[in-house]
Amino acid sequence: MPSDTREKSEIARALRAHLASVTALRRRTQSDAQSATVRDALRRWQAQRLARTYPDLLSSPRFGDAARFFQNDLYGPKDFARRDVEVERIVPTLTRMLPVGALEVIVRAVELDALSESLDAGMATRLASVEITDERYAAAYRTTGTRADRERQIVLIGEIGTMLNRLVRLPLLGTLLSMMHGPALVAGVGGLHDFLQRGFDAFRKMGDATFFVETIIRRETELLERLFSEDENPFQNVAA
Repeated sequence: MPSDTREKSEIARALRAHLASVTALRRRTQSDAQSATVRDALRRWQAQRLARTYPDLLSSPRFGDAARFFQNDLYGPKDFARRDVEVERIVPTLTRMLPVGALEVIVRAVELDALSESLDAGMATRLASVEITDERYAAAYRTTGTRADRERQIVLIGEIGTMLNRLVRLPLLGTLLSMMHGPALVAGVGGLHDFLQRGFDAFRKMGDATFFVETIIRRETELLERLFSEDENPFQNVAA
C-alpha cells in the first residue's frame, strides 16, 4: 500500500473514532435538558472570555478573521453537530479528494470538539446554573478533567493553526476548495466546506501565522497555569 494511501487510511480510522466519541457525548448531554442549557451558556461564556483574552487579535486587520475562526469555529458557542454528521457521511470521499494536510486539520478539529464536549459536559454538571462568573468557572475548571486534558486542548489548537499555516501554501488547494463549493452544497455537506473555506481564507489573508499561533498558545498556557494555581484574578491582564 503506498505511504500516502496508508496515511489516509490511518487518518480515516482516527476520524471515525473521534466522531463516534463526540456523537455519543452529544447524545448524552442532549438527553438532559438542564445540562444542555448550562452547556450552551458555558460555551457562550467561553466565547466572551476569548474576546477578553484576544481583543488585539480580534480587532486586527491582519489577524481578525483568523481570531474569529478560532473563536467561532473551533472553541465557541456554535453547534458543530451538523459538520460532524457531514464528515461522518463522506469520510471515504474526503480521504480520496483532500490532501493529507487538509484531512489532518479535520481530524484535529473533531478531536478538539470531542475533548471540549467532554470537558464542557463535566463543567456544566458542576456549574448547574446558567449564571456563570469568573470564580465559579475557575472552580469548575479545576475539578473537571485533568491537567493533561487541558494541555491537550492547547496542543490541538496550536496544531490546527500550524497545519492551516502550511495548507495555505499548497498550490491549487484554494482552487480545489472553490471548485468544491457547488458539489458540496448539492451533496449536503455545505457546513463542512464552509468550515474549511473559512479557515483557509482567514489564514491566507493573514500571511505567516507563526506570531498568531504562538500568541494563542502562550496566553492559553498562562491561563491554565493561573487557573490551576488558584490565582484570584486568573483572567485579568492576560492580553497584556
